Amino acid sequence: MTRQGAALTVLVVGVAVAAAAARGAATRPYTIDASRSSATIEVGKSGAFSFAAGHTHEVLAPAMTGTIVLDLDDPAHSSVRVTIDASALKVTGKGESARDVPKVQETMAGTQVLDVQRYPTIAFASTSVSIKTHTGATLDVMVTGQLTIRGVAHEMNVPVSVRMEGSTLTATGRFPVKQTEYGMKPVSVGGVVSVKDVVNISFTIVGH
Repeated sequence: MTRQGAALTVLVVGVAVAAAAARGAATRPYTIDASRSSATIEVGKSGAFSFAAGHTHEVLAPAMTGTIVLDLDDPAHSSVRVTIDASALKVTGKGESARDVPKVQETMAGTQVLDVQRYPTIAFASTSVSIKTHTGATLDVMVTGQLTIRGVAHEMNVPVSVRMEGSTLTATGRFPVKQTEYGMKPVSVGGVVSVKDVVNISFTIVGH
């Protein structure tokens, strides 16, 4: 190899390394802070006496773990992985009598709905991330991925708002889930008050 060829090779390698380093500088992994992250599941009621019984059951998912990798230069290299402990989901009691809460909790954890003994976790793993808008420290992104409940996985598109402050990332969003698509049965209480098939999940995820 001539001296000029060797110099050119070194230059090309140097540029490639610099480009990789520059992209790496824009790539940041975040570990989800379980103590500051949670999801709320709103289960709407239907039936003849649903208004009198309250509009929704509210379920809190406090046990959330996982990682977020954000690449601002190349969003396709970003990723999200979240795991929720299904057995830790708790009925808050909002909108229903205290005596009904244990019944709702038992039904939710049982075989007709989450079946937590067989399926102890709920998981989401992204397959693509696209940035819609980016203004200063705030981003609006669309996260597409596989949501797995009761061992059944379906593709889900989740709009997410992201804010970065120093070493902290906060992501918030809301999306619907159809229970029957995951083998869950919308249950009824005495044949009078039943729950709607579609539930709405809102979340706040904090990562460091």
